[in-house]
Amino acid sequence: MAFSDLLEQVGSTGRFQILHVTFVSMPILMMASHNLLQNFVADVAPHHCAPHGNLSMSSMGARDVLLATVPLTENGTPERCRRFAQPQWRLLRDSSSESMQDDTEEIIETENCEDGWSYNMTEMSSTIITEWDLVCDRRAFKQMGQTSYMGGVLVGALLFGGLSDRFGRRILLLISNLMMAVGGTCAAFSTSFTMFCAFRICCGMGLSGLVLNSFSLIVEWIPTRVRTVVGTGTGYCYTTGQLILVAVAYCIRDWRWLTLAISLPFYVSFLYSWWFLESARWLVLAKKPEQAVKNLKLVARLNGRHAEGDKINLEMLQKSMKKEIACSKNSYSGLDLIRTPTLRTITICLSAVWFSTSFAYYGLSMDLQKFGVSIYLIQIIFGAVDIPAKIIITICMSLIGRRPSQCGALVLAGTMILVNLLVPFELQTLRTSLAVIGKGCLAAAFNCCYLYSGELYPTVIRQNGMGWVSMMARFGAMVAPMVLLLSEDNTWISGLIYGGAPIISGVFAFFLPETLAQPLPDTIQDVEERGLGQSDTKKLPKKEDLVMKDSSSVPLKEPV
Repeated sequence: MAFSDLLEQVGSTGRFQILHVTFVSMPILMMASHNLLQNFVADVAPHHCAPHGNLSMSSMGARDVLLATVPLTENGTPERCRRFAQPQWRLLRDSSSESMQDDTEEIIETENCEDGWSYNMTEMSSTIITEWDLVCDRRAFKQMGQTSYMGGVLVGALLFGGLSDRFGRRILLLISNLMMAVGGTCAAFSTSFTMFCAFRICCGMGLSGLVLNSFSLIVEWIPTRVRTVVGTGTGYCYTTGQLILVAVAYCIRDWRWLTLAISLPFYVSFLYSWWFLESARWLVLAKKPEQAVKNLKLVARLNGRHAEGDKINLEMLQKSMKKEIACSKNSYSGLDLIRTPTLRTITICLSAVWFSTSFAYYGLSMDLQKFGVSIYLIQIIFGAVDIPAKIIITICMSLIGRRPSQCGALVLAGTMILVNLLVPFELQTLRTSLAVIGKGCLAAAFNCCYLYSGELYPTVIRQNGMGWVSMMARFGAMVAPMVLLLSEDNTWISGLIYGGAPIISGVFAFFLPETLAQPLPDTIQDVEERGLGQSDTKKLPKKEDLVMKDSSSVPLKEPV
């Protein structure tokens, strides 16, 4: 009897699993809110230099003060980062003041915005941009805010993966929920930009712990046959979260209250997470079989299988977990990801795929203002396109395979981004449509690589493999905002980089082995025997001899 048979005995898709998956998935609804929060709290409103201090209480109209103190650009809008050193009252006396500015602007002395800036708040009533004047010479700090958050996500991926295997999924899930709640609350009441970034790092770390442990706690209590459905469902929770963010941001226009609003739900999830049952698989591997038996008996009672639950004992549990226990006695490390030829190829190719997918995805998603329409509307469209995209990629993966689906999604995404560079800025509808298609393809690529990666890595090092590619994705997300700084002077550079990266990684994906209709590999030997047509496996590590071949075994953790 395998553990999957034991799970069927106590009920693998009963009342417990429905409640368990539902409550564990609820915080995922708010994950997108933190990932994409920057689009709203860091919205850059139209701005110009504030008038000289001695004119702030002037009885003249605001337009007259503006014309006398701020130069105009070529298109007739106020200069954002410069003002006249002295008010030019003569411009007001001329009926064609704007043309006179154009003729004399070069010889009139200008200076920086010594008295701050004035903002035209249309989308938000308050943002971190207006709070700390992150414009002009300080505009790079805007991207630093998102980079620091993604840096926290990266650190969390490194930290919580190992801690989860050591201390359990449940306790780390509790800590992650608390970090999200407290970090978000403190960020909302930050008194400086440095403090805001520090607590956003805390939120990013908490989000990583939430993702890793939520999925582990879900898949380790459900059977293999429903994992694809459940995984797709949790993916749609994230998609729904993007739409929830738009609704909340539309109603709450102040950045502090918005940040607080999307953080408070994590206090609720922290409270009810105390009632989650720890994974029976982890308990056995952590040498706590007695508690595992208690949890299984409780699951049986909740699923209405009292008689089957009473039959479970320590001996039955240890027999069902014989293979997993044998694997846990062996020592594996990250070096095993590159120790053999096929695994080395898989790791290199997946690293490129995950990095570029995340890099381009957040590069598109975090620069909504460039489309020239309401950020609320474009965020709704960007969120809604994930729904058909994930359906289409799921069908493609089942019909034509994982590899062509992964390659096609990445190449098409990159092509859409590059083509967009050739479209004139005035054709906003076409530009937006191409960007939406590109973003949908990247969402589909994400959906594919989660499943594909879990099928490529063997059970004995799947945790290490998923941890590594997840780290590459976080690194890509962290770098993405910084590339936007390159578009300050040359708008096409960032688009070229965002479009080129997915196409290059699509080529890398072509060298991955196909996994459609293939059993999950359990050992490194399994991967080498079926991967890339290589048959020379004589140099494989001897520790594999300790692991029994059993294609029915299930991994302790698979990707979301």
